[in-house]
Amino acid sequence: MNNQPKISVIIPVYNTAKYLSKCLDSILNQTLKEIEVIVVNDGSKDNSQELIDAYKEKDGRIVSIQKENGGLSDARNVGIDVANGEFIAFVDSDDYIDLSMFEMMYGLSQKHQAEIVLCDLVKVDENGTEFRDLPQSPQLPEKIVLKDNFLLFGEMSCFACNKIFKKTLFNEHRFKKGIHFEDIELIPKLILDSTVISKINDPFYKYFERQDSITKSHTKKGLDMFFAINEVTDYFKLSNYNTFAKELKRFQIIQGYYSYLAYVAYVKDKSLKYEMTIELKNFLKKYDISKKEIKNYKRFEYNYLNSLPFKKKVFYKMTLFNLNLLYKL
Repeated sequence: MNNQPKISVIIPVYNTAKYLSKCLDSILNQTLKEIEVIVVNDGSKDNSQELIDAYKEKDGRIVSIQKENGGLSDARNVGIDVANGEFIAFVDSDDYIDLSMFEMMYGLSQKHQAEIVLCDLVKVDENGTEFRDLPQSPQLPEKIVLKDNFLLFGEMSCFACNKIFKKTLFNEHRFKKGIHFEDIELIPKLILDSTVISKINDPFYKYFERQDSITKSHTKKGLDMFFAINEVTDYFKLSNYNTFAKELKRFQIIQGYYSYLAYVAYVKDKSLKYEMTIELKNFLKKYDISKKEIKNYKRFEYNYLNSLPFKKKVFYKMTLFNLNLLYKL
């Protein structure tokens, strides 16, 4: 009899006791029962560990790990090191998931022999009210053979948490410690090591946007975006998919321009904003990305700029007209 868990679910925890029960309940009550739940307490100062201990007493599938604070990447890596599942999933401790998420995603992995399965996300507020869908390339089919359809690489967001990954993909990989955009540095590499990916258009993952994360000022750590993109670009050139240059450029545009600007928009220090703008100019020059390519970037089968909320649309269009306007905003 094979007692290997089908999925190892890794939950890094740092001072999220307020939200942890909802997260754990959504995982322990999954319709897919053959899971292990690895909860990594990354040096929390609140009562998170008391909650973890109480849940562990009631459910033997929980593996509890306590460690000194080392950040999100370090906590995830500790979980990967002890995981026994056929697949690995990540859930942030202030988020929660649909009760059928893992059964549906694991089923697709078996149906299509997929190394990665992804689903859609939806943002939720403090009351659990869903207020913004985050669709993941809805025009793509359920089964994606990458050598025949590499569009996904330039289309897909790099969240780690709305996916399950074949554990063997982590044989040579871990999350990079000490950088801000650890998902963007790693997830594309795992795609490049895959042959088949499956996706489901249901928003199974509930991404909780806390008010304190919305209002806090962003820092120089945003420059880590360019480190992450450079790492992925180098890995891409050595991969089996290195002839898909157009999709690499799409990846560079969505992450290095759009995602980066979304971060810079919350930088309050004007001198830092200026410095980060200069680095963006250098990035666009390095990869020969033109304004025309940015304007013509298409995602979800319509123009990306026109799909944005009004304020963000104005912000992006102003910077396209003149990047120097960025640090005056």
